[in-house]
Amino acid sequence: MNKKFELLAPGGDLDSVKAAIAGGADAIYCGLSHFNARNRAVNISFEDFCGVVKLAHDNRCQIFLTLNIIILESEIPTLIKLLNQVSNTRVDGIIVQDPGLFYLLATYFQSLDVHASTQCTTHNSGQINFLKKLGVTRVNLSRELNIREIKSLTSVAHRNGVLTEVFVHGSHCIAFSGLCFFSSIVSGKSGNRGRCSQPCRDQYLTTDVGMDFPLNMKDNSAFFDLKELSDAGVDSLKIEGRIKKFHYVYTVVDCWRKQLTGFYSQNKIDGDNSNLYKVFNRDFSNSYLTGNIGSDMFIDNPRDNSLQQLSRLRGHSEDKQGFSQELYDEKEELVTIARSKIEDLVVEKTSLTLTILGKINTPLKVTVKTAGNTFVLCSESLLVAADRHVLERSSIEKRFRLLNTKEFFIQHLDLDDFQDGLFIPFAELASMSKRALFLLNGKRDIIAPVELPVLKREAEPKVEPSLSLLISSPADLDLVQTTSSDVYYRLPGCFKNNRSELENVFLENRTLIPWFSPILIGEDYDASVSFLKRIRPKLIVTNNTGVAYAAFENGIPWIAGPHLQATNSFTLLAMKEKFNCCGAFISNELNKNQIKKISPPDDFKLYYSIYHPILLMTSRQCLFHQVTGCAKETIDDSCLSECAKTTSITNLKKASFLIDKQPGDYSSVYNSRDFLNLDILDDVPDVFSGFMIDLRCVATETGVGLKKTSGLSKARIAKLFADSVSGDLEARELLRQTISWSTNDQYTRGL
Repeated sequence: MNKKFELLAPGGDLDSVKAAIAGGADAIYCGLSHFNARNRAVNISFEDFCGVVKLAHDNRCQIFLTLNIIILESEIPTLIKLLNQVSNTRVDGIIVQDPGLFYLLATYFQSLDVHASTQCTTHNSGQINFLKKLGVTRVNLSRELNIREIKSLTSVAHRNGVLTEVFVHGSHCIAFSGLCFFSSIVSGKSGNRGRCSQPCRDQYLTTDVGMDFPLNMKDNSAFFDLKELSDAGVDSLKIEGRIKKFHYVYTVVDCWRKQLTGFYSQNKIDGDNSNLYKVFNRDFSNSYLTGNIGSDMFIDNPRDNSLQQLSRLRGHSEDKQGFSQELYDEKEELVTIARSKIEDLVVEKTSLTLTILGKINTPLKVTVKTAGNTFVLCSESLLVAADRHVLERSSIEKRFRLLNTKEFFIQHLDLDDFQDGLFIPFAELASMSKRALFLLNGKRDIIAPVELPVLKREAEPKVEPSLSLLISSPADLDLVQTTSSDVYYRLPGCFKNNRSELENVFLENRTLIPWFSPILIGEDYDASVSFLKRIRPKLIVTNNTGVAYAAFENGIPWIAGPHLQATNSFTLLAMKEKFNCCGAFISNELNKNQIKKISPPDDFKLYYSIYHPILLMTSRQCLFHQVTGCAKETIDDSCLSECAKTTSITNLKKASFLIDKQPGDYSSVYNSRDFLNLDILDDVPDVFSGFMIDLRCVATETGVGLKKTSGLSKARIAKLFADSVSGDLEARELLRQTISWSTNDQYTRGL
């Protein structure tokens, strides 16, 4: 028998939630006005959210709440207030990105089921173990994985009691989710805060191969791949689209529900996906899933492609007279159908009728009735006659007003059969009210509000911060001997092919500190773990939580790298308490005031990168196909391990961006200007134990200009930075003049 999946649909607003229910979704993910990664969606008020949960449950559908952004320290009180409210709803799961929020949920809100967002970029087994230790019960796997990798990770997840979900339909990000800073740099709108402006969909100056939208990818659709997903053991099929309209949601969910029904009952895959082309699409590709990553995944138009694609499918010319109107009419019919399906679905509070029955020397009897449920409560005490403090409508209403919640309201209070002049203790009346709410709430007690302990920065003896250097080439190993700074060596993402060579580098340079890439998939992750066990370095820096978990298991001290996005105290606490982390780089997206609010745990060091090329995104795609062209139509093993290319693209505002591919790494896009922030040396004193500069050879305009015009060796540049950290104002001024083509906009703006 074919495995049955959960069909998980988007709900960007109330109508879309209703459309997902009407279309046959098993579960819906939706966000509130704060703390979710789709700020451009209409989203849902908390008042309506409780009604959404009820409506969904009444239709045998689950609701997952998205709180999937990185959290700032100043937001923690508001977040806790929201979680106190959410914990008393019947929500079925919380979708999370921020490690600090994982920690808070696991420590203080254990009644809530926690899911790891796609923003966690989960692509290796160590990350699943890391998330499991943070209390996660479900993981959304990276969209870039192929079916073999998905099967392997699902097997690991299931052994750990964790479910997996996979995006099967909707927009494709060209970058690994959670590791994209493009929008943050270009427009000041961070994708990790739910405000992505999608610069990857922008028009650029026409490339050498004639493309105007060189970073724009087709949409994802695994509509014909249910057998493979079933064999892989995937638990949930997820549809993207929280900024899509209700008719889109209904049409797509309905198509997928019918496909699943045929698959379950007849082991049949319907080969007709034409209805999916009638709503917004950029054409479809399943090439990540099949592992056939290549140029056919791109499309040189980010807008709705439904007219063109249906024209192609039906063999019509786009300009054939009457055909455009025919398709327009079909699309309008879809809207009409969807609207008719949702018009009877109502999001509202549950009305209650309370009937109070009481006679002298009998228990007080309270009947609570809803549209679908009736129960009776009786007092333990008997009603007695009284002259004063008798039960009246006002006193009964006062004790039962607890039932007027975000989900319920007392519509009618019937006292017709209650005798006057009777009394039982008011405390017992209040107890009956709590009992009624317990039963209405699915036999769940009301959870008392959580109050967090105040985290304070411990006063420590002032220590002069140190400077560390980041390199990635054997040609720069002389810096280990010629500087007094710690030297980090960045290891490539493609680890498996040159592990022995890299091991030799570290065995010959025992003070060298490994710096791990954010992306380590499959055998490359396994090779990185083997490397750790063989070398057993004194310290590592990792931007990958899977490596962090391996370091923790093997007793190797580790520092959280800047791409782990530490933005609040509870992230630092999670790293230390759960995984014995000894320090962390604070996110470069924060400004000075946001940094000052962070309180690290005792005996925990903070670091900050003051000079580096700004990585905008990393992609599993080849970014040269659409720019300079490539003889290969698809990526093979040699592309990752051997390809070394650079080029650039320029948007219509004349801003250029470097596309860089180093041997052993994935394609990356960099800002033309490097990040330089010497202001922080004075702005945030006595916070950081160390600062870092990145001396890798990345051909940004800043890096090229520095190499051509300064005449300074890397050792001399390192010395100037070391002097600057020590307070040498002349050295700082010389660096500002030498590295003049730079920016610290992220630091100035903050998140």
